[in-house]
Amino acid sequence: MMKVFRTVHGKLSLVLFTLLLLVFVLCAALSLFTTRAYIREVDQHLNRALASDLAKHLIAKNLLRDDPSTQIPTRAEIKQSMVLNPDIEIYILDSRGRILDYSAAPGEVRLHQVSLGPLQRFIGGVGPLPIYGDDPRHPNQQKIFSASRIPPSTSFQSRKRVKGYIYIILGGQQYDAAAGAFNRSYILRWSLYSLAGVLAFVAVTGAVFFGFLTRRLRRLTHGMEEFGARHFDGTLTPTFDASNGDEIERLERMFRQMSERIVAQITKLQQADTYRREAISNVSHDLRTPLAALQGYLETLQMKENVLSPQERSEYLSTATRHSQRLGKMVTELFELARLESGTMEIHPERFSLAELVQDVTMQFELAAQKKGVRLKTNLDNERPFVSGDIGLIERALANLIDNALRYTPAGGDVTVALMPGTQHATVRVTDTGNGIGGEELPHIFERYYRVGREAAQESSGGAGLGLAITRRIIELHGGTIEADSALGKGATFTFSLPIASHS
Repeated sequence: MMKVFRTVHGKLSLVLFTLLLLVFVLCAALSLFTTRAYIREVDQHLNRALASDLAKHLIAKNLLRDDPSTQIPTRAEIKQSMVLNPDIEIYILDSRGRILDYSAAPGEVRLHQVSLGPLQRFIGGVGPLPIYGDDPRHPNQQKIFSASRIPPSTSFQSRKRVKGYIYIILGGQQYDAAAGAFNRSYILRWSLYSLAGVLAFVAVTGAVFFGFLTRRLRRLTHGMEEFGARHFDGTLTPTFDASNGDEIERLERMFRQMSERIVAQITKLQQADTYRREAISNVSHDLRTPLAALQGYLETLQMKENVLSPQERSEYLSTATRHSQRLGKMVTELFELARLESGTMEIHPERFSLAELVQDVTMQFELAAQKKGVRLKTNLDNERPFVSGDIGLIERALANLIDNALRYTPAGGDVTVALMPGTQHATVRVTDTGNGIGGEELPHIFERYYRVGREAAQESSGGAGLGLAITRRIIELHGGTIEADSALGKGATFTFSLPIASHS
């Protein structure tokens, strides 16, 4: 359920539900408040002359006199008026607002004086209705009222006439009870139910429309995540979790990861283009040198055919043959690397002993090592692991590493080929005691268009400098890994691993 509210659709629906709930609460409260205010305004307006009429009635019966003998008849008249109109409470006030007379049980009236400000505004018609005054029975409440001054008289009785106000509370205790019943009335309940039903219908309709409007956003997010899951490689590993943020957050994360990938690819392409130009320049130079030498020796033989001695002619032919072989080796390496990286290279795997292959390839280089004065050694474990792969390609990769180590190891140095079997992989390590490779060059030595600085300082090797790139590609095609460890003046170590073949 919580996953729903993590989507844009769920969040929009939740916001809509919350707003409609607030609207329902506000509308219900506003309806109750305005209804009560309207009823009180109408009630006070209709009873504006009630106090004045009652004063005239009491004066006509000569009951508004400052005489204790009139107190009982006055209260009886007030009580009768309250019986006829049960939603009012009648009080007689003096000119200072003190309560002189009323009709109620002892203890019900708790105030002895009311504020005259609201009475004067009501009598003077100042301000809009409703106007609220003190409730003598409830000191903390105010209610609507009707009020009138007791009019003066020119008769003899005026000297005994009470000087004050007739104060009538509209909405007494019986009115409050009726108002409480109104709050629980059938009409009010069904009005609130109707409002709630309308808002619920709007909420459900809005949720459906939100789902329809965000459908394309969900499809776009899902498509982007599927694209990233299919095409992202190990350099960028996005986490496609629908519970991890809504569609917009996931799109933002996906866009950021794809931007990083595009920038990385552009940088890689720029580097590759730089290496390609350097490679073209280097390969052109490497090819031009033996080709020019070959052409020069052949032209010399042709021009001096009758002058050269048989021994000189033989030396010229040997030199031309050597340059021809060097040129052929360069071209072969270029085509071999292109074929390995094209994706069309067919591998013919077979199960073979890696230890025997190490021994065979090492024996092939013993004569070359002896001529150069380098000690070529093998270090084989008692275990003889079997691996599965194209034995011809693995032999080529190992031969490249040994040849590379011999080429850069001076006379008196050592080259060691070690085999270390493991549970999942068998590891071959080729170590030399040559000049080593600088730290700034080490990360690039396996790149196909990169030439190590020490290679330029050495004598021509007869190849195009693509041996390490070919070796790495061969190991990768067999599901293995290769790495190099070196420092200037401390030699170099090349290590590659191949998966152990199953016994079946």
